[in-house]
Amino acid sequence: MSLHTLGRKRPQASRRKLARRGIGSVILWAVLSLSTLVVLYPLVWLVAASFKPSSEFGRNNGLLAWQPTLANFVKVWGGIAGIPLSTFLVNSTLVACAAVVGILVSSSLAAYAFARVSFKGSKIFFAAMIATLFVPVHVLIIPQYVIFNWTGLVDTYVPLLLGKLLAVEAFFVFLMVQFIRNIPRDLDEAARIDGAGHPRIFWSIIVPLMRPAFITSGIFAFIWTWNDFFAPLIYLTSPEKYTMPVALRLFNDATSTSDYGATVAASFIALLPVLGFFLFFQRLLIQGVATQGLKG
Repeated sequence: MSLHTLGRKRPQASRRKLARRGIGSVILWAVLSLSTLVVLYPLVWLVAASFKPSSEFGRNNGLLAWQPTLANFVKVWGGIAGIPLSTFLVNSTLVACAAVVGILVSSSLAAYAFARVSFKGSKIFFAAMIATLFVPVHVLIIPQYVIFNWTGLVDTYVPLLLGKLLAVEAFFVFLMVQFIRNIPRDLDEAARIDGAGHPRIFWSIIVPLMRPAFITSGIFAFIWTWNDFFAPLIYLTSPEKYTMPVALRLFNDATSTSDYGATVAASFIALLPVLGFFLFFQRLLIQGVATQGLKG
């Protein structure tokens, strides 16, 4: 085979290879675009449906409203039963922020104890803590309610926050334990040589290095607490203390017929703080999830 023939075949092979890559890229782009549309469709539907009058629900199956209106938002913002919507938003914000602080403080302390402090039975206690992840919350809700009712704490935010202040959220403790274990122990030993004890090591060395774990835990804690419906429904009895998920139920139970327009509009408003919180911290969330510890 001559050099001239080889020279012609090489460009042809390169063009075929580039063509195959181009087709593969187009297919991949199409699949990812379709997947994105499927994932985002519920959010798009929620936004579009919030502008539909209640009379169109059940008759208009399209995405867009026949007669768009802002009446749903006006009605929702005015509140229900004399309680403005801002009250429910403030309640949810206070509970969610308090839960984040409680989880970060208590879980980090418990995680440091499991990861860095040697004490008798530590492995047994750690295994017992992990085992609580497999216990359904419905198994514990009755004895917990009895205790809180006996102590007069029902219709307060204490039952919603007490567990988060006592490091009973095993998921967050486990996440932080795994993160701390990846921090080199040489830093601890160097601090001990300088006379530092566990409190100083935790506060001056571990805490600054746990920023990705704190951000990840904080985002999950905020979103899960904000969206929690079951616990506030059980423990809160005064409407003025309701959080947003429980308040949404009022738009369905206040009358014999459900006000779908107001319910969808209220759901959209309730979603905005969570969506904004996630979008603001999304890069830090990815960083925290992807972090595998320090590398020497």
